[in-house]
Amino acid sequence: MAFEADFQVVQRVELIRSECEGKRVLHLGCTNYPYTEDSIKNDMLLHSDLAKSATSLYGIDSDTTGIAMLTDAGFDNIYQGDLEHLDEVELDETFDVIVAGEMIEHLNNPGLFLNGIKRFMNAETRLVLTTINAYCGMRFVMYGFRGKRGSVEFVHPDHVAYYSYSTLKVLLERHGMHVDRFLFYDIGTEHRPHNRWFLNLLNDVCVRIAPQWADGIIAVCRLK
Repeated sequence: MAFEADFQVVQRVELIRSECEGKRVLHLGCTNYPYTEDSIKNDMLLHSDLAKSATSLYGIDSDTTGIAMLTDAGFDNIYQGDLEHLDEVELDETFDVIVAGEMIEHLNNPGLFLNGIKRFMNAETRLVLTTINAYCGMRFVMYGFRGKRGSVEFVHPDHVAYYSYSTLKVLLERHGMHVDRFLFYDIGTEHRPHNRWFLNLLNDVCVRIAPQWADGIIAVCRLK
């Protein structure tokens, strides 16, 4: 299958849900640390959405507190594990779809993660990887106005990296993945009610000018 770089702007949760419909799914970084409790309370937890569409759902996360919260909320098949050392996780399954949503930007060594994930993949498995866009227009503008000459960023406190179309594609290919599709995702209908109005407006103006200024990026991959 040829690489499809259509660069359309989609809703992240809707795209992931459609990829997982009727499939055996492994969700990595499933607790949404450190916002697990708020995500459950506001019905914004991606793992909950996947549970409604997948035929079976497993999760792996290193956050023991978040795992306990998910277990208390009724989720099962949740495994504690370091995403950079997936060889140590006591799970011997392969899956139709693996979702790595908004977690690669948290990792110190994404190469170890991508190598480790292969044990859960077969020739038909699709990896759906999403992350924030290094060239997000909204963040550029906010950083320009509120950055205090570089000392204050509009960024998650646990992020250690930014990725773009080019850098993410190179990283995936270096670690044995073939990118089938690449898309941009919008700020998200699930986040808009909780954002300040001017952030939503700023995002919409940026995306209208250029889709590559959208909030995040999505790569749908398979093993080479």
